[in-house]
Amino acid sequence: MDDSVSVGVLSLHNSKETKAIVNAVEALGHRGVWLRENNLCVDIEDGVARMEPDVDVVANRLLLSNTEQPCELLGLALSLSRLRPTLNRPENVLTAFHKFATATSLAESEVSLPDATLALDSDRLNDEKAKYGDEVVYKTAIGTHGGGTWKIAADEQVNPRVGDRYAFLQELVERDGDRHRDLRVYIVDGDIVGTMRRYAPENDWRTNVALGGDVEGVDDLPEDAADMALAAADRIGLDYAGVDLVEGHDGWHLLEVNPTAGFKGLFEATGVSPAPYIAKLAVETAGGEVDDDEVERLAQTLDDSRPADVEANPTPDREEANVIGYTEDVLVSGTSGTERIVAKSDTGASRTSIDTRLAAKIGAGPIKSMTKVKSGSVKSGKARPVVDIVVGVAGDRHTVAASLEDRGHMDYPLLLGRDILQHYQVDVRRRTGEESSSDEE
Repeated sequence: MDDSVSVGVLSLHNSKETKAIVNAVEALGHRGVWLRENNLCVDIEDGVARMEPDVDVVANRLLLSNTEQPCELLGLALSLSRLRPTLNRPENVLTAFHKFATATSLAESEVSLPDATLALDSDRLNDEKAKYGDEVVYKTAIGTHGGGTWKIAADEQVNPRVGDRYAFLQELVERDGDRHRDLRVYIVDGDIVGTMRRYAPENDWRTNVALGGDVEGVDDLPEDAADMALAAADRIGLDYAGVDLVEGHDGWHLLEVNPTAGFKGLFEATGVSPAPYIAKLAVETAGGEVDDDEVERLAQTLDDSRPADVEANPTPDREEANVIGYTEDVLVSGTSGTERIVAKSDTGASRTSIDTRLAAKIGAGPIKSMTKVKSGSVKSGKARPVVDIVVGVAGDRHTVAASLEDRGHMDYPLLLGRDILQHYQVDVRRRTGEESSSDEE
């Protein structure tokens, strides 16, 4: 008799974490299925809903933060959650991925939070900055990998929105004289499976691994930090999450509860992969059984190879299939404004660059470092300041450290470098505005 169950991992982007969970399910003797664009179908006929592939449980790994239409993905996850038991239910993920909703959900609880202010009126938001001292954190309510987060001076003007997303002020929590650092505590089913300390890269204060931060494993997690992380994940209602904590002079504070936290940095720091623990929870939720010793053994490796049920050359997912042109309509945002412009794609440039006038108009900054760029006339290269901007391209959002330059003599105020173009295919024959419009019928 076959007692195995099937676990569907829902993810529409090319996710190493998804592959690792599917592989862990298979290694535990059950069937793992990657639910993605080229195989997922729900059919309602005669009042009966049928889902293909037909799985027993769904593990939600939809990445919402980088898309301009997160409600579409939430609706998809909600649809499946009505048909199958679902880990990281969409209503709880909604609370977690909106950072201010996380804060209001945890207010007046045992979880300590940095002070924060969200105001929809620009004057009110700027008036509130004074109570935060000389520096304050300004961040979008939805963001990931440190994107949409700035440390600004009290006299800098900000808007209630960055692009089409609300932004808020948050108290800056740090310890004097120390390199900025925080903790990422990974929790699965109410247990801590691993903890790492993250350090900000040089010339930055954000600790995200995606930005180049360093990591190290933590074996002696303070009890009060552990209790706070567990309480936050439980109160938000997530089955698995990365909980970020920062230590101030008055103790630990919660920064974020991430429902789609990555595995790579944690595994690098601790030698532990969360994937087998998530697989175990999914299998047991569906009524299956696993060998706990095998889970522990599998957690010592991070198998993010292509799962056996995925063909060698699958239909490209949305992220891989997006094609942009030699020139492209984009939205570019800073701390005080957003502009729709035409940008030029340059696969030869490693870094995106922005015109100084456009940067001033949108409030790009503050200057976080200097970078050297090649110049035909200067062999050693020219030094240019670097600022954070948010660029919306083809329905996705990217926060990049762009170099500032005077592009007033050039046709395009924004040059898209490989830091953005790596996510797309560039069709050099395509130009914005050159397509002929057809008459309406």
